Amino acid sequence: MQSGDAVSSQVELEEWNEQLQKLGQHYQALMQELLQRMAPDTAADSIQADMRDAFRAGAESLMSNPQLLWQTQARLLQDQFQLWQQGLKALGGELDEPLIAPPKSDRRFQDPAWQQEPFYRAILQQYLLFSNAVEELVEQLEGLPERQKRNLAFYARQMVNAMAPTNFVTTNPEVIRRTLETKGQNLIEGLAQLRRDLANSSDGLNVAMTDRSAFEIGRNIAVTPGYVVHENELIQLIQYTPTTETVFKTPLLIVPPWINKYYILDLRQDNSLVKWLVDQGHTVFLISWRNPGPAQRDLTWADYMQLGPIDALAAIEQACGEKSVNLLGYCIGGTLAASTVAYLTSTRRGRKVKSVTYMATLQDFRDPGELGVLLSEPILQGIEARMEQDGYLDGRSMAYTFNLLRENDLFWSFYVSNYLKGENPAPFDLLYWNTDGTNLPAGTHGWYLRHMYLENRLVEPGGIELDGVKIDLRKISVPSYFISTREDHIAKWNSTYYGALLPKGPVTFVLGGSGHIAGIVNPPARNKYGYWTNGTLPDDHEAWLAGAEFHEGSWWPHWQQWMTEGGYADTGKRVPARQPGEGELKLLEEAPGRYVRMTIPEVLGEA
Repeated sequence: MQSGDAVSSQVELEEWNEQLQKLGQHYQALMQELLQRMAPDTAADSIQADMRDAFRAGAESLMSNPQLLWQTQARLLQDQFQLWQQGLKALGGELDEPLIAPPKSDRRFQDPAWQQEPFYRAILQQYLLFSNAVEELVEQLEGLPERQKRNLAFYARQMVNAMAPTNFVTTNPEVIRRTLETKGQNLIEGLAQLRRDLANSSDGLNVAMTDRSAFEIGRNIAVTPGYVVHENELIQLIQYTPTTETVFKTPLLIVPPWINKYYILDLRQDNSLVKWLVDQGHTVFLISWRNPGPAQRDLTWADYMQLGPIDALAAIEQACGEKSVNLLGYCIGGTLAASTVAYLTSTRRGRKVKSVTYMATLQDFRDPGELGVLLSEPILQGIEARMEQDGYLDGRSMAYTFNLLRENDLFWSFYVSNYLKGENPAPFDLLYWNTDGTNLPAGTHGWYLRHMYLENRLVEPGGIELDGVKIDLRKISVPSYFISTREDHIAKWNSTYYGALLPKGPVTFVLGGSGHIAGIVNPPARNKYGYWTNGTLPDDHEAWLAGAEFHEGSWWPHWQQWMTEGGYADTGKRVPARQPGEGELKLLEEAPGRYVRMTIPEVLGEA
């Protein structure tokens, strides 16, 4: 007869065998799905070619400096010898202080095993020594053009972070424990999730970041009351229901970005900029952009201006009887707002805008940051060829690109938790918004990338022509408020600042703490991040910061004070609150409307 242990072992073997068969089935299906996706792609090919060129140039630079090569190799050998000695001591139960430790902000290595178990301690230190050596080596390379060195640093960082031991089953202690505890069920569920994510991806891999079933637009996000009062083929115009008995006479029009959706400004009631503005007594109108598909391929930047802000201005006059508005733009919506104000100025209609606010807005694209890595001439030609073929840039491709700017937080962390640990993403409204992308029309986006990012023509007098009108930001006399954020990696403040030097009218520049989202969506009740002000605008952004004064809390009340003290929101000219539908415009549907609910799979017929 078999002993109990033998029977138990046999049962476990059968269970493991069954799990391995399931893993094999998922893996075979995954390989078939990957093969089906391996179609020629000019955009991807151009990025790979740029990557090869960057590494080739780095290798040539290194070979021309044998001393740097020798120093790097010698230091690595010395580090390896010290690590070997430390490993011998660890085998005897003696744990010395590690040669190198990850920064506290690095959340990849928080499991105690990385510090307490000799095997994982050695792997961690080996990786960190290699990572630092690569970073310092690239930094010390000489003779490379600045752009190519930046590209090489970006590609090298992507490669080094992809090689992190946390990203592999056999070198991640948490994954090993989970695999033994579940007999591999975590890997089965992870492969199933990977296949689902691949099916919902365009280029690259869009990892699931949140439980999307936990949120619904209009139910628990984007819930500030209001109505759609006007629409055309590109926008729905929302007028929000007032919460005060009287309102400022001049309405406020928000122009949000059309890369992602507007409700980042109306995510929850406790952090909604839209709600806060309504509560301050503004009659708030907001543009909700359509999620475009192939049918909108020919829409241009001028079409976005005419069908967006300019058409909205006419609709607001019908709704309120007011011929001018205060304009507030965010990100690319701010760039469009600047184009619109310059166009109105050149066509002698500048008085339609009483004031303009630019939130995290690039007008001078001198330093696009790491996005510039993916916007060289060859890569842009590849993107243009892809858009010419499809008629649009898939918003999921754009999301993948943005995620790679913060790859450890926005890609690899989810890769590990979803696919290696087999965990389901937790509900998180911000990440729901982040994964609710929009497509970009070929006629608009290619023009925007080339004329603004690559050629920086918006800052040139007459460098941009819209509907036959050459525009010049220097002619803008409308009072302007610029709010940028110090840690913004998308609209870097060392570029946005120089946009504030262009208008001839009065300009206030404010620098907030934190980044592109958190620094802008920073409600006063949280009293976080702070902001800097400076009454002067020197020619250099660092000189501005050196003379700036820091203030605690949110910049929102400072903006409101600027609006009232300047008379753009005139406290002496308040009028009875305007209810949506009271003017000449009919109520079309309740906010947030149907345009913002359009998903990429629905637009492309994949749903």
